[in-house]
Amino acid sequence: MLDQDFARIRAHRNNLSRYRRLLKTHLSDVERQFIERRLAEEQTALEALTGDAIPAAFSLPNMPSMSIAAGAER
Repeated sequence: MLDQDFARIRAHRNNLSRYRRLLKTHLSDVERQFIERRLAEEQTALEALTGDAIPAAFSLPNMPSMSIAAGAER
């Protein structure tokens, strides 16, 4: 992973923290809606960036021939 990717991740995380802090303050309805929308956008951007860089999980292929072969060995 490049240093640029780490910098982007750090920037998104900093923005998320800032928006969460702002939501704890007194805001008008319009301001709150804006911050909530930006928070969701930042979260989506962070998930997209980390999902590309760090795959969270993978699934194993369904291989019935392997289970039949394993049963035959017993």
